[in-house]
Amino acid sequence: MGKLNPKQVENLAEPGTYEDGDGLRLVVKVTGRKSWVLRFQLNGKRREMGLGGFPDVSLKAARMAAVDQRKLLSAGIDPMAARDAERERLRVSQQAAAAKSESFKKVAADYIAAHRAGWKSAKHAQQWENTLATYAEPIIGHLSTDEITTAHVLEILQPIWTEKTETASRLRNRIELVLDAAKARGLRAGENPARWRGHLDKLLPKQSKIQVRTHHAALPWQYLPAFMIELVKHDDLTYKAMRLTILTACRTSEVLGATWDEIDDQTRTWTIPAARMKAGKDHRVPLSEAAVNVLNSLPRIAGSPYLFPSIRQGKHLSNMAMLMGLRRIGREDLTVHGFRSTFRDWAAERTHYPREVCEMALAHKIADGAEAAYWRGDIFEKRRALMNDWSCYITTPPPVNVI
Repeated sequence: MGKLNPKQVENLAEPGTYEDGDGLRLVVKVTGRKSWVLRFQLNGKRREMGLGGFPDVSLKAARMAAVDQRKLLSAGIDPMAARDAERERLRVSQQAAAAKSESFKKVAADYIAAHRAGWKSAKHAQQWENTLATYAEPIIGHLSTDEITTAHVLEILQPIWTEKTETASRLRNRIELVLDAAKARGLRAGENPARWRGHLDKLLPKQSKIQVRTHHAALPWQYLPAFMIELVKHDDLTYKAMRLTILTACRTSEVLGATWDEIDDQTRTWTIPAARMKAGKDHRVPLSEAAVNVLNSLPRIAGSPYLFPSIRQGKHLSNMAMLMGLRRIGREDLTVHGFRSTFRDWAAERTHYPREVCEMALAHKIADGAEAAYWRGDIFEKRRALMNDWSCYITTPPPVNVI
């Protein structure tokens, strides 16, 4: 029989250790907290094992637990190791249950929500959602991430691998990232079935072997001065945006998203913030006389920060505006992005500016690894000279601008 009784256990308040017998004891802390401890000896070492606190564990329950642990000791089993093993089994079981309840669709939504703030635009998040919803979710959206196999991934990719190569490549990468996130959260284990290197590259043809690469249609540099004359005839914002795009060799989104506070009239500099740049770094653009003239011709709309505001309040012109402008003047053969290629071809064939100056004018990365560490500046003044020469060339009428 034990030395303690239920009423005594309930009323004990003096800090100390109270023996019940056979190694079971009640420990009362200074704070008044009471807990059960089983003291035993295993392999010549004295050990103590917690059995829970009172009143959650009653005297009767503590005695029963102590009996169970002594049975394990009699069988040569370490009760504390057995308890840890049981806890691990329960943890794995709960984790497996959680994995079953977390569908791929849910994990993908969580991934997008977690990374949305780090992406450059809402459009990028929308593209993620659209590709996964269109191609992946009909097949694996309802499955838990630990159920997804290589067969599922192939079922998604094979129908579009040769027909929509760029979409298929991005889709594969997005599935891989979602499954990696699931593994990091403990929702799945093992290899990622969407991994390319050493896995899917053995099951699908390389896209470089099947994809016919197309470049943005570009106007030969010899014909750009005449084209600029045509643009000047049109006074609406779309064509002014196109002129500024050509004069600065910037991307469509960089021009259309430009705000007045990015323009420094004194230094004739346009600073595009990192959040709007493909490389994720601030980019300074030197403004030539012709570019400044375009800016001075733009109306400032009250309540809008944009150089090229849309008729929709708080918005700028659509990214399709300039492309549609090309179509309206019968130049379906061209793309706006192609003017960057026109600039690069001109710089290579008609100037002696170093490659680094030309590439940095396009906001391209010009070095990797150790070499990149030495590029601290942006060779701005050299780029200003380059862009002034570019502006002079494309704004000089063709009869005078001898090719």
